[in-house]
Amino acid sequence: MNRRDFLGAAALVPLSLSTAPPDWAGLRRGLKGTLVRPGDAAYDRSKRLFNPAFDGIRPGGIAYCETSEDVAKCLAFARRTGVAVTARSGGHSYAGWSTGSGLVVDLSRMDGVAHRAGLATIGPGARLMDVYTKLARHGVSIPAGSCPTVGVGGLALGGGIGAVSRKYGLTCDRLVSARVVTADGRILDCDANRHPALFWACRGGGGGNFGVVTSFTFRTHTAREIGHFYLRWPWPKAAAAVAAWQDWAPGAPDELWSSLHLVRDRSGLHVQLAGTFLGGLTGLNRHLAALVAKVGQPQARTARVVPYLTAMRIMAGGPGLRTTFSAKSHLAYGKLPTAGIAKLVAWVAGPGQHAVLLDAFGGAIGRVGVRDTAFPHRAALYSVQYYADGTSRTWLRGVHGEMRAFLGDHAYVNYVDPDLRAWRSAYYGPNAARLAEVKATYDPGRVFRLPQGV
Repeated sequence: MNRRDFLGAAALVPLSLSTAPPDWAGLRRGLKGTLVRPGDAAYDRSKRLFNPAFDGIRPGGIAYCETSEDVAKCLAFARRTGVAVTARSGGHSYAGWSTGSGLVVDLSRMDGVAHRAGLATIGPGARLMDVYTKLARHGVSIPAGSCPTVGVGGLALGGGIGAVSRKYGLTCDRLVSARVVTADGRILDCDANRHPALFWACRGGGGGNFGVVTSFTFRTHTAREIGHFYLRWPWPKAAAAVAAWQDWAPGAPDELWSSLHLVRDRSGLHVQLAGTFLGGLTGLNRHLAALVAKVGQPQARTARVVPYLTAMRIMAGGPGLRTTFSAKSHLAYGKLPTAGIAKLVAWVAGPGQHAVLLDAFGGAIGRVGVRDTAFPHRAALYSVQYYADGTSRTWLRGVHGEMRAFLGDHAYVNYVDPDLRAWRSAYYGPNAARLAEVKATYDPGRVFRLPQGV
């Protein structure tokens, strides 16, 4: 850390927040955007997140910011008054931490998407499917997720696992620069040369920790046609599918990405595989044949080459309607042994409506150094997401606790988990200490204070 930068930043933020009465009317007058308060006609809709489980949270105000200056004014308001402040891009925080009882800085109006000379400049509030759609007009894209309504801000800041990540890296790996409004109200452009520590933290350090990003610039990749596939096996093949998939997926060619789902829903138990292939149908079929030879013939099988945007829409699975759910995660640094696979399959087969989603890592993800970005899980073979309908966490805690013996304590910050005690090491591994230094430099007064905030 540069000592001069540290002292300069520290001098700009008071050591303790004042308790002046919140002047909400003054904040409203000062914004180019809109401030929505309790009692306003738009309040009930404005306070909602993606997950209805958090509909009962009532912020003191929701500021729909339109500029970086609007964000700076909101942060000044928070510093003066001590009102807790939370940034919201798409409102998809698994723990509901993109809202709170104080001031929500909503970035949904900062949703521009522009492309020029191999670079995409994207606002934090841009929804993922809108990003894919607008970039597709230029024949390009960025590696990102599958949820169509997730905001780019939270996705990129926490890493960004997606359907072409094994070829092109995580979303954060394509980040070239970011404009950040820091706790003291400065508007900083950061990249590898300007505020490099802050730029490093913006690539995997998680949203809501170091400042509010109001613009991202990413390197794009070409996006013309892509192979898409879907296979489904009967439930008795579940254990064989997990064993074969974890041998096949992380070491496949970079062009091949896949996600294996073990699902129990109203219609029964399912083993499903979906993915993409940046190549022709002949090559895709050859790779799939190697997996099928180990698992057995699927009940259903689709493999075709489609326009890139079509594949992203298929992977999204629908319009992204609001859904009540709970989730937890692991990162698998080694293959599950036979006993671990048996435990996992048994938990999915148990009562309830839930799923386990395994997303392949390897390829370009693993060729980035552990300390090169804040995202530390470069050696992971795949991610594990435990997903349950409703608000009960009983099944989640049971399966997660049982699988901990096989998978350890690694977790993905974008699947933020309020149950975790050792969350710093789980999310950030060896990068936790450096992230704490960045926090001390750019937010020494802890204006941004999430329950699991750095």
